Amino acid sequence: MTNPLRLAKALAASFMLAPAALAQSAPCGGSFSAFMQNVANEARAQNLPEAAINAVVNTARQDERVLRFDRSQGVFRQTFLEFSQRSISNYRLNKGAEFMRDYRSILDRARQQYGVQPEVILAFMALETDYGAVQGDFNTVSALATLAHDCRRPELFRPHLFGAIALIARGDMSVNETGAWAGEIGMVQMLPADILELGVDADGDGRVSLKTSIPDAIMTGARLLASHGWRPNAPWLQEVDVAASFPWERSGLDTTMSVNELARLGVSARQGALAPGNTQASLLLPQGRNGPRFLAYPNYDVYREWNKSFVYAVTAAYLATRLGGAGRYNEGNPDAGLSEDDMLTLQRVLEARGHDVGGVDGVLGAMTRDAVQQEQRRLGMPADAWPTPELLRALR
Repeated sequence: MTNPLRLAKALAASFMLAPAALAQSAPCGGSFSAFMQNVANEARAQNLPEAAINAVVNTARQDERVLRFDRSQGVFRQTFLEFSQRSISNYRLNKGAEFMRDYRSILDRARQQYGVQPEVILAFMALETDYGAVQGDFNTVSALATLAHDCRRPELFRPHLFGAIALIARGDMSVNETGAWAGEIGMVQMLPADILELGVDADGDGRVSLKTSIPDAIMTGARLLASHGWRPNAPWLQEVDVAASFPWERSGLDTTMSVNELARLGVSARQGALAPGNTQASLLLPQGRNGPRFLAYPNYDVYREWNKSFVYAVTAAYLATRLGGAGRYNEGNPDAGLSEDDMLTLQRVLEARGHDVGGVDGVLGAMTRDAVQQEQRRLGMPADAWPTPELLRALR
């Protein structure tokens, strides 16, 4: 009988050590069936088992729903207040407290082994799948094949298609597996190659199952965060009050200062105390100087590794503080923002002025925020990186 552990290690090794040149042997676009045959040839070159390769090739279908979701991610056009208030419900807060009680031992184990606080892991489980209740109904193999074949981001999804083959070969995934539209699986929504590399069999049943095993999901999620550079048991986000005299051009994730310097400039904790004085942090203003205000500590960078969306990362970090006992944020009274059409116009204007905004997509991402702050500074406006109708009028 084949030793499952030895097979798993062999599969992981063959997948992780495949020559980089092979990644280009299955180009995107063209005939889907021809693409999948190229995938099969590449998988054979990686020494993946023939049975798993054939199962994936015979199962994979182009899924137009996947492409529609990929093209219309309107959630990222919401403001922080809109997204966070829709996402942080009493159900998620109460369920998080329940998980904190019921799974205390495995959460403590994750903290001891990886240094990741329980509320951080649970916040991701809440936002991703409502603690496992809503894990997606897209066939994972077809979703990954569709996105690897599509020429928008093939380099992101192609490795995970081979990861799926490896997971199927070792028995940790079925060709009929379902999950999110972008190929993520389980309670913490991880992609196959990441599961192959970082999955933890925390319940000791010989399998890594992020769909059905809460211990596996908790420990694997913690290990993923640690792999992204999580600093053990350190803070990540904290709501603060800020004096009106603060130099707003020194806000934003690109500017870090010591907590001592921030305090000297008028930053104070709304609850509890700030981190030790030599800790580096950035003042984060999701909706400008008149909206909610947070200090982002070094661990906040890990949230951006998990999900590049600005509003998602801030919301996930803030939800973790709520699950850890923090109070509801002060909404403040943010200046009016821009409509989607005006945001598109602003990005075009900024590009015309020589700024790289990361594409004209109507999303207020990090690059657009940086360009906005630069123009606010140039125009002598409070440089808080929040685009307003006033700024757009001044730039036109």
